[in-house]
Order: sequence, then structure tokens, then C-alpha cells
Amino acid sequence: MKIDFASYLDIDSWMILVDKVKDLFPGLEMDEHRKTVIEFIERNEAICAKDGDKIVGTLLFSKELNMICFLAVDPLYRRMHIAKEMIEYMLPLLDRNREVIVTTYREDDSKGFSARAFYKNIGFKEGKLTEEFGYPVQEFLLKL
Repeated sequence: MKIDFASYLDIDSWMILVDKVKDLFPGLEMDEHRKTVIEFIERNEAICAKDGDKIVGTLLFSKELNMICFLAVDPLYRRMHIAKEMIEYMLPLLDRNREVIVTTYREDDSKGFSARAFYKNIGFKEGKLTEEFGYPVQEFLLKL
């Protein structure tokens, strides 16, 4: 498994993975996501995990916002610490004087059990309740 910055050559494989998990991301629109990925690649804010030529994990983050914007792992590769390794790759690139932010499902949303457990396990703490794309979510915060 190799973790590295994504490049334009990775976009098609990236989108194959996103298509597999899109139902877990309310409001995700594939054409818009593709454009977003290109923008993040141009800013060196897109990380991927590869098994050979196949992308099995994706991470978009914002240096400006100190935020994880998108994180997904291929269902066949879960529980292999890929998400944690991508986050560890990203953290040195962020502002250590500010908390890292990510939003995920709220506690009462059954779709969020694994994501919430993952973020808590790596040190994120629950933050405020909010909405994204009209869907109720909760911020999680990590002090570096």
C-alpha cells in the first residue's frame, strides 16, 4: 500500500472508488466531485492510497480551513488502517496551532457508527451540530 499526493493520472481510479461509496455521502454529485478533486490536486490537497494502480483510499483536505473535506476507503480495504495512514500523512501539512475539523454523521444516525468510532479512536472530539447539503452532521475536532 502506498500513500501519496494524488495526480491528474489518478482521477479515473479515484472516481471509481467514489462511485462505490457515494451513497454514504449525502449531496455528493459525481461530476461536481470530479471538478473538486481536480481543484484539490492543483493545490496539493488530495491524498490517495494505492494498491498497485488501484486507488483504495481518498482524502481531500483544506490547509486554509484546517479541515478534512472528504475521506473514503474502498469497502474491501477497510479495517486495514488506510484512513488513519492518510490522515497521518496529511497532519504535518496543517496548522498545528488550530484544531483540525471534520464533519460526519450525528450520533443518532445509524450510517455514522463506524465513522464516528474511527474519528474518536484517533483522537477527535465531538463538536457542534450543523448541516451540510441539507443533511444533519456533527463537527469533530482534533487538537494537534
